[in-house]
Formats: sequence, C-alpha cells, structure tokens
Amino acid sequence: MSKQATTSPVYSIPLSYRKMENLHIVFWLLKDISWCMIWKPLGVAMIFPTLIISIVIAWRTRQFMSELCHNVAISVWIAANSYWMISEFFHFDTQVITGDITFKHLALIPFVTGILILAYFYLYYQPRHKEETEVITE
Repeated sequence: MSKQATTSPVYSIPLSYRKMENLHIVFWLLKDISWCMIWKPLGVAMIFPTLIISIVIAWRTRQFMSELCHNVAISVWIAANSYWMISEFFHFDTQVITGDITFKHLALIPFVTGILILAYFYLYYQPRHKEETEVITE
C-alpha cells in the first residue's frame, strides 16, 4: 500500500446510515420497475419511501457540503423521475403546454436544479474550500 493511501482521510458511513441507503435502493428499483411494467399503484406508492429516505439521507449528511449537494441532487432527480413517471401513467406527458413544450418537459425543472446544485459545488464551493476534509465518524 502506498504512503498516501495510508495517510489520506477515510470516509466512514455509520452502519445505520448504510442500511437506510441500501433500503432506499430497493424502493428506487421497485419504483422504476413499476414504471417499466406500468404497475401504477406500486409505482406511485414507491415514490414516497424513495423520496422521503433520500431527503433523510441528505439531512443526515448536511454537515458535509459534498454529501449534502450530491444527496439533494439525488432527491431532486427522484422528484423529476417520479413526476415523469406519473405524467406517463396518467397520460398527460404528451399534452402541449405551449409550442413544443409538453408536461413531460416540466421534469427538466428538478433535473436542471440538480445539475445547478452540483455545478455550484464543483465550480464554486469546492475550489474555495480545498482544505476541508470530510470524515464521518460515529
């Protein structure tokens, strides 16, 4: 092992947080499988635990800007994805709002919000806070 590998900061996640993140993945997959299979009740039901857990994860990691930004970006991604799914389930995705813009395109609002959050982190925050190390300890 290199000297740098033994002296670099370690990012540690408490086991209870990891279990919640793993459960979150199960809900997320069930939501997307339901979308793919057009299982409307299960798909809509899975929005709630998927989104709630992603918000809880973001809240729990709020003291670390990197984790907060990435986890909030995930939450808005899930919101966008869920809205898109609902618009397809209930057949308003192709209804025109104006010009070539349909209701499905409204999902771009949270998608772009997530990109802007990550752009803020990588282009503004991180270059100005290079000295910060982010280590979670229990």
